[in-house]
Amino acid sequence: MIEVPAGSFMMGSEKNSWESPMHEVELDTFYMGQHAVTQNLWKAVMGAHPSSFRGDRLPIEQVSWEDAQLFLNKLNGLLKLQGDRKYRLPTEAEWEYAARGGPYSLGSTYAGGEILDEVGWYVSNSEGQTHEVGSKAPNELGIYDMSGNVWEWCKDWYGRDYYKECYDWGVAKNPQGPKQASITSAAEVVGAATLVTVGLPIVTTTFLLSATAL
Repeated sequence: MIEVPAGSFMMGSEKNSWESPMHEVELDTFYMGQHAVTQNLWKAVMGAHPSSFRGDRLPIEQVSWEDAQLFLNKLNGLLKLQGDRKYRLPTEAEWEYAARGGPYSLGSTYAGGEILDEVGWYVSNSEGQTHEVGSKAPNELGIYDMSGNVWEWCKDWYGRDYYKECYDWGVAKNPQGPKQASITSAAEVVGAATLVTVGLPIVTTTFLLSATAL
């Protein structure tokens, strides 16, 4: 697990309506997996996996948000973890903060640099398939594959007006997402248009483990 130190950042983007308005977010320290959950780990916990592309070091895919919850509940049960020590999905705010490099962010276009080929697998270099985790350069925190390879689930709902609510608060402290969903959605991803997609939009989903106070 990688420590993501507490800090603040401007979340969102003014380039797309679904990412605006940009708003200030403050987050406490949390810990995030160094890379997406692998098929090997999923299989060790669940006994089997549904991925289209096969390989122990490939990221798990073809899993729903509900599948992710089942996996996490079983993993926490096996490790006898409780309370804040449990593994969980990151919130969208945690995901974006970590993708940007947390307090060490250099403000790069992609998670880890300005040259996408160096930090991520995407439509032009992936050959239409997923690749082993950690095979591109990491970002400033040492986390891999946050600008490519697969979509990643977050903990919270998607709400069309939630960014406006956060903006109106002035500073959003550890935002947990809207109480009710407009629609369910995968994480808003830095460089999302460049991600590998296979089949239906919600099919190529995976996630990073996140936990507090490990």
